[in-house]
Amino acid sequence: MEQRAHSEVKRTRRAFYGPAFVAAVAYVDPGNFATNFQAGAKFGYLLVWVLVVANAVAMFIQYLSSKIGLATGTDLSTLCRRSLPRPVSRFLWVQAELVVIATDLAEFVGAAIGLNLLFGVRLFPAGVATAVISFAVLALQRRGYRPFEVAITFLLSLIGFGFLYQLFALGGQSSAGIAAGMVPRLAGTESLTLAVGIIGATVMPHVIYLHSAITAQRLSPRTPRAKRVALRSLRIDCVSGLGLAGLINLAMFCVAVALFHRRGGDYSGSLQAAHHSLGQTVSGMAALAFAVALLASGLSSSGVGTYAGQVVMQGFLRRRIPLLLRRGVTMAPALIALAAGFSPDSVLVISQVVLSFGIPFALVPLVMFTRSRELMGDYVNRPLTTGIGAVLAFVLSGLNLYLLGQILLG
Repeated sequence: MEQRAHSEVKRTRRAFYGPAFVAAVAYVDPGNFATNFQAGAKFGYLLVWVLVVANAVAMFIQYLSSKIGLATGTDLSTLCRRSLPRPVSRFLWVQAELVVIATDLAEFVGAAIGLNLLFGVRLFPAGVATAVISFAVLALQRRGYRPFEVAITFLLSLIGFGFLYQLFALGGQSSAGIAAGMVPRLAGTESLTLAVGIIGATVMPHVIYLHSAITAQRLSPRTPRAKRVALRSLRIDCVSGLGLAGLINLAMFCVAVALFHRRGGDYSGSLQAAHHSLGQTVSGMAALAFAVALLASGLSSSGVGTYAGQVVMQGFLRRRIPLLLRRGVTMAPALIALAAGFSPDSVLVISQVVLSFGIPFALVPLVMFTRSRELMGDYVNRPLTTGIGAVLAFVLSGLNLYLLGQILLG
């Protein structure tokens, strides 16, 4: 009996490692590249504290999402369909689909730019190639959840190694500057807008739905000890996966500081400009590492976005459609934008506007469900956890509205 219990604990511990690394991809997508480079180039280490706060918020929210999957054996979108009035559930489905399409806008553009920088491929053919490659990544789902997670983690590691190399190529960073950047402060309206942009764009609605679904696929712990182990494993997974994403974002920040802020260079705000500056002022290998990291970011986040789209449709509507059709619908706006020759940077901005709308519609149900003992059982939130979640939902929604206003008025 004791041996059987020990074996269950070991299986449980292994099973609940991995989902957060898939979710972490959304926190290092091409939109994060643009935001981090702009903040580091303009203000140096001033907004490092914003990255740290944003990362802590990400860990907390993704932990709540994974806990729903563990406690209920199902995902957030399915719970919305079962628990909320039909008109509300259908509205949430429509906005969630718009979020997935907006996600593809950013990811396809980022991957297309990466292919363009690496091989000189024009943006539209590069977008088509991105679709083909992302299909190959998604095909791994047929072999179970673990191969897909391994592939996504590998791409996430490529992004990390790319920026690690760039940091070494640029030389040492100022530890005193980074430490000073940990002190909360701002330098005028522009720094406030950038700070809001970093925090407000941190939580990606589609991975809140997805994280709960990936966790729900795991085995269901039966004994009290196994349940405690599962919950502890989820915490470790979230801290590890989102912690890695936080370190990658910090590396992006430091590269921008060393490349533009310290040298007094002018950053135009485009990813191509960052790549060009690395090649001109550092080395061709540093520029290559940037392009590879950008491509890995676009491909991994594109695959994750499509997976999230499947989860959203199946959860809200109880329907699955062929992957090819689903992919064609969600990637069509991105390919049209690339074919029409729209500015890649403008497309990234538009995608962030749409994503901003989706934040409260995922966060509010998340907090509401995790505080319900009827749904969560032994995994129900403590009052303090619910309080923190409610405050975050309110603050993040407000920050996104502010950011939306700045974008529309600016």
